[in-house]
Amino acid sequence: MDQGLIPRRYAKALLMLASEHQSAPAVYEAMIRLADSFAAEPQLRHTLSNPAISNDEKLSLVLAAAGAQGVAAEELSGYVKLLCQNRRLDSLYQSALAFIALYRAQNHIFKVNVTSAAPLSAEEMGRIKSIVERQLPADSTADFSEAVNPDLIGGFTVSIDNELLDASVANELKQLRIKLLSH
Repeated sequence: MDQGLIPRRYAKALLMLASEHQSAPAVYEAMIRLADSFAAEPQLRHTLSNPAISNDEKLSLVLAAAGAQGVAAEELSGYVKLLCQNRRLDSLYQSALAFIALYRAQNHIFKVNVTSAAPLSAEEMGRIKSIVERQLPADSTADFSEAVNPDLIGGFTVSIDNELLDASVANELKQLRIKLLSH
């Protein structure tokens, strides 16, 4: 997802600063929680853009949404204050997404989503993780998430960043239909 030039520049600056202060992993975790908060509560963007709410209240809201503590709270607090000062707080969500993407690229972290038709057992998930990890570069790590989608009918899909492996029954049926229609 393209986050835009301005949010990406702010995110890059935050990553550089956090890396200098050895707080990048903590800020990364806070940004993940912040992005999740934005995704879960769309009203958060409207609240942050409301001019009737003071910047201090907005800062408290962002820190709470990010669950930031310690050094991550300090870094994020300075960052939010800078965005407020430059009237860029409306780009905070895009900036958080950009920071996450930049951090993952810098640290060779791949986002892996496994979606199955039914919940996978620990053994099945372990086999999928093992196979995926063998395909990744040696110095990288995988950040796994699981989801269930009954529309797959059976099987699973594995998404690694922008690549998709579709081993679902629904996909097999779709491919069969296309093949039959083309003849």
